[in-house]
Amino acid sequence: GVVGLMNVQFAVQKETIYVLEVNPRASRTVPFVSKATGVPLAKIAARVMAGVSLAEQGVSKEVIPNLYSVKEAVFPFIKFPGVDTILGPEMRSTGEVMGVGKTFSEAFLKAQIGAGERLPKLGKIFLSVENVDKPKLINIAKRLQDLGYGLCSTLGTAKFLREHGIGVQIVNKVREGRPHIVDAIKNGEIAMVVNTVGSMPESVADSHSIRSSALQQRIPVYTTVAGADAISQGLNSINDTKVYRLQEMN
Repeated sequence: GVVGLMNVQFAVQKETIYVLEVNPRASRTVPFVSKATGVPLAKIAARVMAGVSLAEQGVSKEVIPNLYSVKEAVFPFIKFPGVDTILGPEMRSTGEVMGVGKTFSEAFLKAQIGAGERLPKLGKIFLSVENVDKPKLINIAKRLQDLGYGLCSTLGTAKFLREHGIGVQIVNKVREGRPHIVDAIKNGEIAMVVNTVGSMPESVADSHSIRSSALQQRIPVYTTVAGADAISQGLNSINDTKVYRLQEMN
C-alpha cells in the first residue's frame, strides 16, 4: 500500500531471499539512479504522493541510459587502526561515489578512483584465495597478466594457478617464516592485494595482518572474487578514461 518511494533491504542466501526491512522513504540509491537515468525520481514520487499519477506526469516507460554507472561505497578504514577490511552485514560506509563510463570497466575504475583507491598502472599483485574461489580466479589472473601486472601468491593458490598455465611467484605466509607477504607489502613490493577468506575465525585471523598492512600502506585490497573480477576489468581502462559532462550523460 505504499505510495511514493520505498526502500527495501534484502538478504540473499543461495536460492532463498529474505526481506530484512521495508521503509516508505527515499534512500541514497534514489539520487544515484536519478543521475544515471536523468529521471527526477524524488520529484516524481512526491507528486504521486500528492495525487498526480505517473501517467499524468508522462512517466510511462523505463529509461535505458547510454552510459554505465557504478556506485561505490567509501569506507574510512584508514582512520581506525587495527580494523579489518573484510565486509560483513554492518553499515560501515560513510559515503558513496559514482563512476560513469561507456563500458562497465571504465565506470568501475572511475568509481574506485573516486572512492580514494590508488590503483596501480604496473607492479605486482598478490593473490590468495580460499579453495572454493580458486576456479574463479583463473580468468582474473590471466586478465591481470595480459595487462602486464606481475603476480605472486601463497603456495596453495600459486600451485593451482601454475597448473592452469599462469606464471606466479610464490611468497611465504606469515607463519611460514621470513621473508613473507607482510614484509613484501611493507617494502613496497606489492601494488594490490586480492585476498578472500572462509567463514571460520581462524581463517580470518590468519590473513588479518595482510589486509591490515596493505591498509596502512594505502594499497588497494579486494576481499571478494566479484570485486577482484571487476577491478581486473577496470584496470583495462586505467590509461583511457574520459571525463563526461552531465549534458552528455542522457
